[in-house]
Amino acid sequence: METLTDQNWLLSVGVFLPMLGVLVMLFIPRAEEALVKTVGIVAAGATLAIGVVTLVNFDYGAAQKLQFFVDAEWIPVIHSNYTIGLDGISLPLYFLSMAVTFLVMIYSWDNMPDAGNPKAFFILMLVLQTGMAGTFVAQDLILFFVFFELVLLPMYFMIGVWGGEERQYASLKFFLYTMFGSAFMLIAFLALFFQTGAESFGFQHLIEASSTIPHDVQVWIFAGMFLGFAVKVPMFPFHTWLPDAHTQAPTQGSVLLAAILLKLGTYGFVRIALPMLPQGAVEWAPVIGVLAVIGIIYGALGCLAQTDMKRLIAFSSVAHMGFVMLGISTLTTFGINAALFGMVAHGLITGMLFFVAGSVKHRYHTLEIKRLSGMLIQMPRMGWILGFAAMASLGLPGLAGFWGEFPAILSAYSPGFGLNEALFRTLMVIAALGTVLAAAYLLWLYQRTAFGTPSEEFAGHSDAEHESLGGGHGQVAHSLSSAANDDLHADDHDEIHDVGLTEWIAWSPFLIAIVVFGVYPQLMFKIFDPAVIQMLDRMKVSLGK
Repeated sequence: METLTDQNWLLSVGVFLPMLGVLVMLFIPRAEEALVKTVGIVAAGATLAIGVVTLVNFDYGAAQKLQFFVDAEWIPVIHSNYTIGLDGISLPLYFLSMAVTFLVMIYSWDNMPDAGNPKAFFILMLVLQTGMAGTFVAQDLILFFVFFELVLLPMYFMIGVWGGEERQYASLKFFLYTMFGSAFMLIAFLALFFQTGAESFGFQHLIEASSTIPHDVQVWIFAGMFLGFAVKVPMFPFHTWLPDAHTQAPTQGSVLLAAILLKLGTYGFVRIALPMLPQGAVEWAPVIGVLAVIGIIYGALGCLAQTDMKRLIAFSSVAHMGFVMLGISTLTTFGINAALFGMVAHGLITGMLFFVAGSVKHRYHTLEIKRLSGMLIQMPRMGWILGFAAMASLGLPGLAGFWGEFPAILSAYSPGFGLNEALFRTLMVIAALGTVLAAAYLLWLYQRTAFGTPSEEFAGHSDAEHESLGGGHGQVAHSLSSAANDDLHADDHDEIHDVGLTEWIAWSPFLIAIVVFGVYPQLMFKIFDPAVIQMLDRMKVSLGK
């Protein structure tokens, strides 16, 4: 693979700069909360600035080449090098990890979870950022595995310490499921290395040597990678950790999990499993396609059964990631481009939905859908933002979600590499029905939470009482029959107000990006496409097609 080595310091700085922030924060007393938050936000902001410099200096005319490439000796005894690089497949996800972490930290300034301790919380987010960014730039299997696993511990503690009532159960389930998948993935990595006899664990060496692996061996090694990456996606039936993790995680954890961490699995399929094991990919593609479509329908039906707003959004992720995996399973340029676009779109849209859910929980102290209503009256701006995110999530044309789902469905009409057309066209039809179900559960959620009048439990706490924060929609009368109830909940629900300043700052980039990429998707497709074409061309050469 051709590489560009100009400014090869950029990626190393972009990956490890958050750790400098961690080092500084270790010497700040825990009681200095404002200083701790400031240092954390500055570190994340500086990392994002490096990301912007990377975007500016990236050669978009050579998006198929690895740029800012570094290949240095790391652990020679196990043939593993510090090899990193960035191409069109990884650039959007790499930058997205930086932007989301920075915006989540801004949101955290006024929205710390009840457990407190901003010092530990911000340190974990910075460590998480290093793991996420490193995964997207690693070009060595061992290095990839280290970064891939680095994200596990910070998220485990974020859920287990700052999560909801069932946080310990959810965090343990998350940890065990991910470790289960990682064990198979590591075995597959080692088997691939020994079977190829490659000189190192570098991606390029393994891709070049993969044609020497017998067909049956490729199928079995791909099975190990499939388990590792499918758990992370998560695909049906390995998804059961996700609703619990999302429901119990703090808002920040849910946003990072939805926006970035779920993409590590799908990215692994595109970056590692397909190009290194093309014969295995062709054999497993129908299985992946079938499981993806089952996940689309199952996730949608699961959403319709939920009574908790956050759990509903979590199940929607199972459905949306099913569209991503369907696109990947077609083994076509069209499908994989759609899948990559869908990864970014899902990160923006579902991240936004979890932001709104977290703010609703902060104000109402509940996410039970039947207790929420009249949001457009009490918090009109919040209500409209929820509606906007719901429309984007159901795939409304003109918003980013459409370009992740519609092309993925369409790509199944003509799958690549001689895959069964009848099977994939059947999957296409079933997946299309999933979009109808998506409209059903998202509009039903929006109708129950935003329309109507506020429930009696919260009726005495209209945003009109907080005009300075953007209300001004009329006073909601206190009836004598609800006076006792108002007094009972006054201490708990007196913070029901519309979108605040830090929320606007954190959310606006998400909202703008959803519109921009929805109106002009070519901004991303032109980055993905050259690298995807090159990857599939190499697969064809390896397969002799």
